[in-house]
Amino acid sequence: MRGKSIPRAFVILLLCASAACHAAGKPLPPAQMSTSDHPSETSPPATPYPPDETATLTEAYPGPPPSAASAASTGTLPSPQLGPGKVPVEPLSSAQPVVFTYVCPWLEFAGDLPVYSYKMIASYPHDPKAYTQGLVYRQGVMYESTGLYGASSVRIVDLETGQVKLSRELPETYFAEGLALSDGRLFQLTWKEQTGFIYNPENLESTGDFAYSTEGWGLTEDGQRLIMSDGTERLFWLDAHDQSVTASVQVSSQGRPVTRLNELEYVNGEVWANVYQTSCIARIDPGSGRVTGWIDISGLLSPEELVTAEVPNGIAYDSLRGRLFVTGKFWPRLFEIEITPAHASSN
Repeated sequence: MRGKSIPRAFVILLLCASAACHAAGKPLPPAQMSTSDHPSETSPPATPYPPDETATLTEAYPGPPPSAASAASTGTLPSPQLGPGKVPVEPLSSAQPVVFTYVCPWLEFAGDLPVYSYKMIASYPHDPKAYTQGLVYRQGVMYESTGLYGASSVRIVDLETGQVKLSRELPETYFAEGLALSDGRLFQLTWKEQTGFIYNPENLESTGDFAYSTEGWGLTEDGQRLIMSDGTERLFWLDAHDQSVTASVQVSSQGRPVTRLNELEYVNGEVWANVYQTSCIARIDPGSGRVTGWIDISGLLSPEELVTAEVPNGIAYDSLRGRLFVTGKFWPRLFEIEITPAHASSN
């Protein structure tokens, strides 16, 4: 974004000086969300995650994929004392309201891991009322899962225009989460309801459901099995046919557990994960659970757009053309980006 994006040097300065900042709680959705976004006037208000979003496992799961059985637990050090992932932006003028942007506090603990930035290739319109939870791009079609109680849906979206071509609303008691397309079926998680839904990707007609015992956060697939996150440091492999858990792995960076793994995407043999309440994307080796590099996607939105936008969330990979798409919760735009070394320009 020329002339309007937040200077990367300023974001880095904020991150380095973050000891003076305080981590913020989960922001409320924009006040302009109308009752037309809800199934009925008696629906509960659209509600985001409360502050205690990190889940605990409710039962033991099998070990990691057989190819890396010796790496079942890679997080041997305590969790680091991360700085805030959300920091204030210096106003351009006294008339501008205080706004916040998201940064990547994990960069301080990256050590010798590769750190990446991005080059913006294209910008597309995106529904600013969409609380994006899952994003999938397959064969020229963009699918999106949106969350919040009373506003959750699964959608088919036109990439070029941002127009919602087809949408199926979830009952108001479900908070939609991650999304994945596998073996001709579209799978959607819900947050605390321990229920997943299955759809026909052509018309979004419901074809079934499934259960799981943790919270549901992110979802992707590796061509054979579904891969799920639950807000902790663990990834779970699910059988695509009966959705049973077949394996799990603990995710760590330099021996430290990485929690709040959110939206997932499988990219060239790696699992890429948005880390909730930050601008970090972790590149994860699925066999060992080790983070192989960090991507910082801070600075995509202008200060004006940050007034109502929330955290980055949503990664989609076009494997046929090698394109990478990212967006966020209540973001007015969706971006195609190219991953670059950290010190390259994002313009």
